[in-house]
Amino acid sequence: MKKTNKTKVEEFIRVDHAGERGAIKIYEGQLLALETLVKDDNLKKTIQEMKTHEKEHCDYFENEIKKRNIKPTKLMPLWDLLGVGLGFSSTLLGKKAAMLCTASVEEVIDEHYKKQINQLEPDENILKEKIKKFREDELHHKDIAYEEGATKKGLYKILDKIIKTGSKVAINISEKI
Repeated sequence: MKKTNKTKVEEFIRVDHAGERGAIKIYEGQLLALETLVKDDNLKKTIQEMKTHEKEHCDYFENEIKKRNIKPTKLMPLWDLLGVGLGFSSTLLGKKAAMLCTASVEEVIDEHYKKQINQLEPDENILKEKIKKFREDELHHKDIAYEEGATKKGLYKILDKIIKTGSKVAINISEKI
């Protein structure tokens, strides 16, 4: 059965809301580690700046959910917990792992947003333009992460695969539930 454009758009908004909130939670976990166990003021500043963008994105999708009467994902509490845990634990592993966490998530989001942009109909041009802008922000975060030391060498390659797989699973589930 072919999805209607309305159903597809509702899924896009639900999953994008969950994803942007998840990004905030990852950054909150990283900041928690940086404020308690790991001292790196420069990394803290970088993460706070990226979190600000994610908040803007999340607020937009939060408003769309309300305006369009879309149910958010039922798994938000789980995603919140996993996001904070991922952010915290990746930062405990060091700056390279913390930045790889950002880079890995943003690489998945880049592909995710690109697919959405290509599927949105002309009647959703405002949404499409917002997603394009947010995608650019996410690509900028990825670039910052690599500039700050993200790497996929050695064991980091395994961490990259774990983070990307988890992100893709969360996307697929959040579209539906």
